[in-house]
Amino acid sequence: MKKQVVLFFLVSVLYFNSCVSTKVFNDLEARYSEMKINRNALIKYQDSLQQAFNALDKNWYKTSAYLKRSRDSVSIGLEQITSLEEEYALLAQNSNKKINESIARNNSLLKEIAIKESQLLTRSERVNQLEKLISQQKESLQLLKKSLSDALLNFEGNGLTVEQRDGKVYVSMENKLLFSSGSWAVSSEGKKAVVELGKVLGDNPDIAVLIEGHTDDDAFTASGPITDNWDLSTKRATSIVGILSENKKINKQNLTAAGRGEFSPLASNETADGKAKNRRIEIIISPNLNELFEIISND
Repeated sequence: MKKQVVLFFLVSVLYFNSCVSTKVFNDLEARYSEMKINRNALIKYQDSLQQAFNALDKNWYKTSAYLKRSRDSVSIGLEQITSLEEEYALLAQNSNKKINESIARNNSLLKEIAIKESQLLTRSERVNQLEKLISQQKESLQLLKKSLSDALLNFEGNGLTVEQRDGKVYVSMENKLLFSSGSWAVSSEGKKAVVELGKVLGDNPDIAVLIEGHTDDDAFTASGPITDNWDLSTKRATSIVGILSENKKINKQNLTAAGRGEFSPLASNETADGKAKNRRIEIIISPNLNELFEIISND
């Protein structure tokens, strides 16, 4: 703008002074036109720069907002990562604790199972021992019964029976084979039977022998040292023990005498036949159960 004023002033001076030639005027006018063109070009360039600046400024705001959002997003992401890391560390800590607790419980259970298995194995071994021992004793009792039956064969049918029941062997002798009425003295025939019985018992020294005396329910009325049936049954049992004790092979510690009187009858005392069956000596032979009891007591 200042250049235009100056140019105008110069032209005016030249004009008024009438000293300037047409050629100079034309040159000045040409230069003025050129300067005007340059001015317009500068204005356009200025507008272009302004537009570029405005676009750049607009892009800067977009870029700045994007960067801010990006920074915020990264910050939030980092916070989430940190939170996740803390949660993972806590979870890992708790998991390890639970795993260790579970391992400890499992180890404890395994120890208990091992103890139970050992106990069951031991018990199984004892059961096997018991079964084997019981089988052996059953077989021994069967052999013993056979031996007694063979030894007393000549006396069977004369009030003598041999039975096996409840894990024992029962030899029953009625009084008609052994005693006279009211007496505890063993007859000669009865003594023969007891001696034969003793031979078998002597070959089996580990068995226990219980000799029981039994009577019917008739009251004892004879005179003498006997007071009642209980006393009579006891004396009859001890008489049998005395005969068996003569056999040196029999262990006297295994012999027991007992009187049962009329209180363990086999049959009714209402008949003569029943009374005869009730008047008897029962010899109850039991296997030695010490080994069996020892196995059971260790269970």
